[in-house]
Amino acid sequence: MYNVPNLLSAYRIAVVPVITVCFYIGNAGAIWTAIVLFFFACWSDYFDGVIARSTGQTSMIGKFLDSSADKILVGGVMLLLVGFHRLTGVWIALALIIFVREILIAGLREFMAFQNVDVPISWIGKWKAAVQMLASGFLIAGDFGESAVPHSMDIGLFLFLIATVMTVVSGWDYLKAGIRTMEAIDDKT
Repeated sequence: MYNVPNLLSAYRIAVVPVITVCFYIGNAGAIWTAIVLFFFACWSDYFDGVIARSTGQTSMIGKFLDSSADKILVGGVMLLLVGFHRLTGVWIALALIIFVREILIAGLREFMAFQNVDVPISWIGKWKAAVQMLASGFLIAGDFGESAVPHSMDIGLFLFLIATVMTVVSGWDYLKAGIRTMEAIDDKT
């Protein structure tokens, strides 16, 4: 249980309250700290899987922690972006689409696991996560990002729009595969 991949997943869970405190502090130092912590969390998502597979440290608890940590990180950041007005108006609807998709796919994966069916992550799902994380970093920066990257909020919103489209496409792919599997199970009974 206490191996590097699981500790990396646990980091993604533990960092959400720290990022939240940084948002409440709200000064430039706190926001840049939140961005650094967030990007370490994003990279930990990649490295925990690589390390687990390459060292044979895969486990059921590791799979649970990895999936749960991803949902907690994404959900927590979406709530912060909306709650601290980085996302307003129609952008809140896009955040809701991403949030709902995460819950829907988590439920689908859980259901499929009960049927002993593994639902692999699609290439578009991986790219969606990368674009979404990059967009979130720009949006976490808010007005402070303008000093480092001109038009950073516009870049973040554009990437967020792309991530939302990818979210819908990848979510639909997962859902279609899940429905086909459910229909096959129904046909057997």
